[in-house]
Amino acid sequence: MSGSATVPAPTGFSLPIQVVEGSGFTAWLAEDHSVPVVSLSWSWPGGAALDPEGQEGVAALAAALMTEGAGELDALEFADAARDEGIGLDFGVDRDGFAGSLRALTPALPQAVRLARLAMTAPRFEEADVARLRARAIARARQSLEGPPGRASRAFWAAAFPTHPAGRPSSGTEESLARITVEQMRAALARQLHRGPGLLIAASGAISAAELAALLPKLFDGLAEGAAPAAPPLPAMTGFGTAVVPVAASQSTIIFGQPGLPIRDPSWETAQVVLRILSGGGFTARLTKSLREARGLTYGIGAGLDGIFGDSVLIGHFATANARVGEALTLLRSEWRRMAEAGPTAEEMEEAVAYLTGSQPLQFTDSRRIAATLLAMRRNDRPLDWLEKRPARLAAITREAAAKLAGQLLVPDQLSVTVAGQPEGI
Repeated sequence: MSGSATVPAPTGFSLPIQVVEGSGFTAWLAEDHSVPVVSLSWSWPGGAALDPEGQEGVAALAAALMTEGAGELDALEFADAARDEGIGLDFGVDRDGFAGSLRALTPALPQAVRLARLAMTAPRFEEADVARLRARAIARARQSLEGPPGRASRAFWAAAFPTHPAGRPSSGTEESLARITVEQMRAALARQLHRGPGLLIAASGAISAAELAALLPKLFDGLAEGAAPAAPPLPAMTGFGTAVVPVAASQSTIIFGQPGLPIRDPSWETAQVVLRILSGGGFTARLTKSLREARGLTYGIGAGLDGIFGDSVLIGHFATANARVGEALTLLRSEWRRMAEAGPTAEEMEEAVAYLTGSQPLQFTDSRRIAATLLAMRRNDRPLDWLEKRPARLAAITREAAAKLAGQLLVPDQLSVTVAGQPEGI
């Protein structure tokens, strides 16, 4: 049995979304038969936050191995089965979630579903494959700490959330990855992969609501009922001032941040407008004008809201010569304060709203991006008509509302900064 409800297409932009229900599953679907391709994305809450202490990276390593042989297929046979029919299949982990996705031509969809189900229910974890992917993960972990960017990022998150899994590297450390056993990886998947509450599903492409409803039980057949354990609640971000991580390099990498907004905050999109003006991409952002165009301090600087565990951190980064770190941080805090005290101009508001409205359709250029966007909406608890009504919501944001939000959100004295390099003037 299946059912669907469709949101009317917005004027000038069409992405009708159906809610498909059947056999205990609920999925969002953007049906489009113009190209014979289907993409599915799904996720569970938890991710790296469920890694036991001392096993950092266990879920990420297990996810990487899920497509390295499963069921009766060894790694080579599994790869050949996917490649021969042009199937894309992937699993991954972030700080607060575990996700899977597939993409296939419609004739290959049954095979894609079979391979995805095998990967989730019967990964082989062969010794040679484990050794190969473990070595690759350790090399990446080691490489990430060889230069200022990785060192700065690691230090920032560890200081911002010292007592929570959000402060640990989701892909693990060289030391933790070396210790992880196959039994621990199997346990990580058993904790995470369930067919009950918490499983979110989105689909896009050449598949009907009835076909999707019939497919989902086959995709998730064999997973245990129930739900993954809840991750510990995210505490308030710990402010830590300015921390220096000594690295022998000609440039310093700076990571800066402060508490953000809850993802479901009604002012979320007002914050997007403010941050587009202050720190967004392109050459019109104030931080880019001040630090790059006027002073030549950096090639690029940006900041935005990084959503985690239903909340967010306002975080940004740039690199500059060691001798100019102090000057750059002074300008950063000055622009932060100027926006907080005076807000944006009317002209800046007009440009930011136009950009955010005009760029929205670019998210929907292929079925994979559409499925991923629908899944993100579900993870962020957005309503079904979120996309349809977004242009109107953006157009309704006044300069006064943006200025008020800027004064509440941007607190220069709360900026926490990690500097990796040999900085001067701080």
